Order: sequence, then structure tokens, then C-alpha cells
Amino acid sequence: MKFTSFLCLYLIFTFIIVPIFARPFGRVPLRTTNNLRPATIWTVILNRNYVKPELLNAAYKVSNEIANKYPGTVLNYLDASFPFINKYPLFPHLSHNDGKKLDLSFCYNATKTGQSTNVVPSPIGYGISEEPLPNETNTALNCGNKGYWQYSMLNHIIPQSNKASFTFNESKTKELVLLWANQDGIGKIFIEPHLVARLHLSHPKIRFHGCHAVRHDDHLHVQLK
Repeated sequence: MKFTSFLCLYLIFTFIIVPIFARPFGRVPLRTTNNLRPATIWTVILNRNYVKPELLNAAYKVSNEIANKYPGTVLNYLDASFPFINKYPLFPHLSHNDGKKLDLSFCYNATKTGQSTNVVPSPIGYGISEEPLPNETNTALNCGNKGYWQYSMLNHIIPQSNKASFTFNESKTKELVLLWANQDGIGKIFIEPHLVARLHLSHPKIRFHGCHAVRHDDHLHVQLK
């Protein structure tokens, strides 16, 4: 009974009270639409889905545009920011603390059918990577050899059992990156260097995040200027 009461109060607080108090901080929650949803409902329940209104509008626009080009596509978002207080850390991220950053899942095909899927391989959206090919730069290995132990940390924690069921959709993921790059308000996009080369991406907004962060071959990071 106590747990049920707590759960009801928490959900009321999360879905009704928190959005109201987040507005003075200039943040709004990402909502589920026909073309945009959280990869895991825990992102919403834990209030990790708050962004600046400009980033919200960009997310809606990109999700609609990629769905127009690839009908049936749903864009899965991951962590954004907490609803309150700039510089309040969103563990384990280094910079998701001001409503200006948003992580998104890559696009995949179901290996068994070869058809596009809106499901993601990781239960939390992170930690199952599109590894570098033998002829590609292995940034994860290079960063690890330099002592940055955290760079591939999630890949050692998240079970990899689902990995074989998914195939990285290169063409759709490339289109997703370019759609974000074409948004005027977006200042930076982080994606692992070997995927930049593989997808033949060339845009001044696409940057390397550095070894002090974590690898970005399991998700895409976008942020406002």
C-alpha cells in the first residue's frame, strides 16, 4: 500500500508538477510523438528528458523529416538533462547539465529480416557499439591505451547478447546526422571518428568529443550553440 501510494505521488510529481517548475529554468520535457520516443521509459520516469525549447523543436523537426524520408521511422532519444539548475550533473555524462544536449540512438535493421527496425539493441540505449572495422581507426583502443579507462566502460557493463540481432543502418544513420547538422540552432555533433569516415560525413559541426568522455559509436550526441 505504501509503495503504491509513493508510486502514484511520484508519477504525479514527474508528469504534472516537475514540468511546471522546470519552465522558469528554460527547460521543457521531450514528449512522445508518432515519430519521436524515449528508447527506454526510464529516461522519462527519472526526469532525464528535459531540454531547451529550441532543442525540443529541433528534435520534433528532425524526427518528422527522417520519418518523411523513411516512412515508419521512429527516432529514439536517450539522455538529455535534468529539469532544474545549470551545471547540476547528469551522471555519468560530463556535459548534460544545461538543457542544451541530447543523445539519440542510431538507426538499425533487424539482422534476421534485413528490414528497418525502431527497436534498439541496448536496454538502456548505450553500451552496444558499432565497432571499428580492421581498416578503420580504433579510437576506443587508442584512448584506452592512454589510460582513459572510462571510455569503453559501458561496453563492459551492458550485456552484448542482443548485438547480433541488429545491423547498423548506415544510410539512415547518415541521413539522421545530416538532418541534425542542417539545424541552425545546433552547434556540435559528436560521433565516433571511424563512423565519420565510414559514413563519409564532412561537416564543421561534427567533432571528436575527446578521450575524457565515453565512446560515441553507440549513440549520437547533439547540442545547441
